[in-house]
Amino acid sequence: MRLSTVILPVRRWHDGGRDEWLRAEELGFHTAYTYDHLSWRSFRDGPWFGAVPTLTAAAAATSRMRLGTLVTSPNFRHPVTLAKDLITLDDVSNGRITLGIGAGGNGFDATALGQQAWTPRERADRFAEFVPLLDRLLTEEAVTFEGTFYSAVEARNIPGCAQRPRLPFAVAATGPRGLKLAARHGQAWVTTGDPKLFETGTPDQSVEAIRGQIKKLGEACGDIGRDVDELDKILLTGFTPEPGRVLESLDSFVDFAGRHFELGVTEIVLHAPIPDSGFAADRKVFEQIAMEGLAQLR
Repeated sequence: MRLSTVILPVRRWHDGGRDEWLRAEELGFHTAYTYDHLSWRSFRDGPWFGAVPTLTAAAAATSRMRLGTLVTSPNFRHPVTLAKDLITLDDVSNGRITLGIGAGGNGFDATALGQQAWTPRERADRFAEFVPLLDRLLTEEAVTFEGTFYSAVEARNIPGCAQRPRLPFAVAATGPRGLKLAARHGQAWVTTGDPKLFETGTPDQSVEAIRGQIKKLGEACGDIGRDVDELDKILLTGFTPEPGRVLESLDSFVDFAGRHFELGVTEIVLHAPIPDSGFAADRKVFEQIAMEGLAQLR
C-alpha cells in the first residue's frame, strides 16, 4: 500500500512552491505528482506553471521521494521532445521519475496550439501511436519512425534513462484501447473512477465501477499473457462521489482507502490542499493522514 500526493503548480517556486514539495517529502509520501497542463479548469485565469520545469526544481530540492506527472497527454506534447525532457528529468532526479500518461481531454489544452479539438476516437488513435513511440525513444539510442500522427528521424536519446530499461509509465485508461496500452507498456495503471458517477453516483457504485475497470485491465493483460499483478494500480482521488469525504478526517480516509485497497488498488493519491478551490481541505487533517493513514490500514 502506498500513499502519494499531487501538488498543482499554482504557487511561485520562491513563494511557497518549493516548501510544498519539501513538506511532501518530510511527510513520507511515496510520490509527489503534478498535473501536466497549460492551464486547468477553475485555475485557468490564475497562476499555473509548467510541469517539466517544476519537476526539475523539485528533483533538485528533494532526495528520496519519487516524482511524476499525473498525467501528461498528447494534447500539446510530441514524443520526440518529451523523451528528451524525460531522460533529463530522470537524470536530475537520480532515477525518481514516473510518467503518468493519458489520452487527454477536450479542455483548453486541446486547442491552445490552434488546432481543432480532437474527437474521442482521434485522441485514442493518437494515444495508440504516442505511447509505443515514446517507449522506443526512451529505450533505443536512435529511432526513426513514420506514423499517421507522429514522426521521428534519427531521434537520439543518449545515454537514456537513469532507470533501466526506462522510467516507468503509469497509463491512465478505462476504455479497451487504453487498457491494452496499459497492459503492454505500463508499469502502473491510473484511474479516477467512473466520471459518470461523480455528480450523481454513490460511493458504493463508484467502488463497483472501479472493480469493473480492474477486471477489464486483467482481461487486457491476460490477452497478451501478462500477470495483472505486475502493474501497480493508482487511484487519483477527488473525482469520485463525495470527493471531500476522503480528507474529511483520518477515519474517513481509512474507510475510503481500505475499501479501495481491497479492490486491488495499490496506491492512493491525495491532492495537496489549495484554499478557496475545489481542493480546499484542512491542512492538519491532510498531514495527519499522510503520517498515520497507512498505519491504520495495516
